[in-house]
Amino acid sequence: RQVIRWLGGKIIVDSKALEEELNDEVLLQGFTADKNGKFLAYSFSIGGADEGITRIINLETGEVIEEMKPSVWNIAFLEDGYYFSRFYRHGETPDGVKAPAVRLFWKDKGGEKMVFGKGLGSGYFIGLGKSTDGKTAMVTVTFGWNSAEIYVGPIGEPEKWEKVYSADVPVQPVDVIDGTIYLLTKEGKGLGKVIAVKDGKVEEVIPEGEFPLEWAILVDGKILAGRLVHASHRLEVYSLAGEKLDEVTFDLPGSVYPLDADGKRAIVRYESFTVPYRLYEFDGGLELVEGQEVEGAFRVEEDFAVSKDGTSVHYFLVKGERDEKKAWVFGYGGFNISLTPRFFPQAIPFIKRGGTFAMANLRGGSEYGEEWHRAGMRENKQNVFDDFIAVLGRLKAEGYRVAAWGRSNGGLLVSATLTQRPDVMDAALIGYPVIDMMRFHKLYIGSVWVPEYGNPDDPKDREFLLKYSPYHNVDPTKKYPPTLLYNGLHDDRVHPAHALKFFMTLKEIGAPVYLRVETKSGHMGASPETRARELTDLAAFVIGALGL
Repeated sequence: RQVIRWLGGKIIVDSKALEEELNDEVLLQGFTADKNGKFLAYSFSIGGADEGITRIINLETGEVIEEMKPSVWNIAFLEDGYYFSRFYRHGETPDGVKAPAVRLFWKDKGGEKMVFGKGLGSGYFIGLGKSTDGKTAMVTVTFGWNSAEIYVGPIGEPEKWEKVYSADVPVQPVDVIDGTIYLLTKEGKGLGKVIAVKDGKVEEVIPEGEFPLEWAILVDGKILAGRLVHASHRLEVYSLAGEKLDEVTFDLPGSVYPLDADGKRAIVRYESFTVPYRLYEFDGGLELVEGQEVEGAFRVEEDFAVSKDGTSVHYFLVKGERDEKKAWVFGYGGFNISLTPRFFPQAIPFIKRGGTFAMANLRGGSEYGEEWHRAGMRENKQNVFDDFIAVLGRLKAEGYRVAAWGRSNGGLLVSATLTQRPDVMDAALIGYPVIDMMRFHKLYIGSVWVPEYGNPDDPKDREFLLKYSPYHNVDPTKKYPPTLLYNGLHDDRVHPAHALKFFMTLKEIGAPVYLRVETKSGHMGASPETRARELTDLAAFVIGALGL
């Protein structure tokens, strides 16, 4: 069951009620409220698909006053209407650009009209935010995961929004105060710094440090930032002049992200391997509001493996009271996404039985900045597999039986590692994966991943893609470990054909491969009940394959 509720109080939206209404399984995707607490916009999908439905409700009466579909996000309420982004997965945008593409709209009592994005090509994404005082629109236009343009202007006058900054690295708007635009940019060594832009002039506020600065917001005239130190967040507080005022660390390595801020205070969410969540309020100091923790004797350790080219690769180990030398290792390595400590419910019974849960921080992610990301994309993708092989190999050398696990791009990781070095794993779990690197760009929205992977239609890119494409590198002379491929028929992001084709290819050579197909799940997830069944089966497979 998923719910949206007031903090510590009344339930506003209940997934069970939606399922009864629609007679189908529902996944809540996200929500946003207007600053006056009058309206709530929330999105959900049927069976875990990306393509969903957005409803706007009156918070006092619960009445649905608007329903939009498909794929609407970035709702920003104003007094007389609201902005929203629409993702075109099929067909064309109103200005004739072929999908996939995003356009920004304004809607009020007079109807809706497109206000931003005209002429942007396929594959560009648009994000919309508001300054904390609600006066300024902050628009981010991205192509792939390594470039950005920032536009700002009066929130109610989109015709006056102007480009104020652009870079061939990720850039995030932080806030706008008295005409000064604060941005977090990955320029330089790619570790992240906060800059201030005013009247075309750029000043550095928070310089690059030894470790990546991943996010920043403004609270009560100060900058609250999240810095990654070996893939775990700590909070740092700075003045608007860049003076460091405070630093907050936590009892366990964890993930910390802001959920909301109104300029005077912020709500941040903390999560770790044995902590599903904690909510903190920050208004100059950090105060725990509520949270959940798993009881038991757990410990989190950290270590490094050495990759093929000598690069040190960090990984976490989560252990219980005993160590039976069975390791379940999770990896991803791509799209500038950092793997920070999070709660994996299926890992808890595994650990309590004596297993060790591990998570590897591979190149391709953002754990060590933009250079770390670029060292694992396009022609450098083999580095990611080598990093994972190093971690798995280290654990094998220490006497562990090892199960390798990855999902989505992580499914590509495990599939490629499986075909290259099946000897470093005793079991493989491959979920919702990208596997056929010659055709990924032709299936669903796969073309938007070309900046990250390369273009199979380009002969130069095709050469390095074909070298590791798991579907094209199955070797009948190799001995593959027990492998579970799992996906969902509502996955409208990564086509299920990837997993199905790989399953049949392995099956044809007699490999011990199994296929789990969920009819009510997608790339984004599934209802809590369906997800619980899937995670239970994953844990059962690992426990059985490793003999725990």
